[in-house]
Amino acid sequence: MKIVVIQGPNLNMLGIRDQNIYGPMKLEDIHSQMKGFADKNQIDIEFFQSNLEGEIVDRIQECIGDADGIIINPAAYTHTSIAIRDALSAVQLPAIEVHLSNIHQREEFRHTSLTAPVCAGQIVGMGPFGYHLAMVGMTQILNEVKAMKQAQQAQQQMQNQAKQ
Repeated sequence: MKIVVIQGPNLNMLGIRDQNIYGPMKLEDIHSQMKGFADKNQIDIEFFQSNLEGEIVDRIQECIGDADGIIINPAAYTHTSIAIRDALSAVQLPAIEVHLSNIHQREEFRHTSLTAPVCAGQIVGMGPFGYHLAMVGMTQILNEVKAMKQAQQAQQQMQNQAKQ
């Protein structure tokens, strides 16, 4: 099981930028906590951060055949990027959108997420703990997908045996 964590613009500035909104924790610390969870649960995890929309689109597309799920904080692109939304939709992998702050309590232009409708879920306002919740949620989703595939394979085998 492999999860790719994609971080959008300015998240490399966590711990410096607007600590009253985003808190004092640095992105590296969040990733370290996520890696700890992944290691304990035998999950491969990869981290990617970019301030450039096209690079984020490219990384999402690279997940095809390489990852089982995506945890994404598109940051400001949440509210503007049809390209990121289209990429998430195209790869057909489960994705969970995470935001440190509660975007629904902030400026009006932040209330609409273009990416959330193509994600399995959205976690907002939980600070760095939101990434832990996303790991738990993604693990559950991927385990359910695995169980469903196994059930389908078992049913197919039974059908093939019945034909013989």
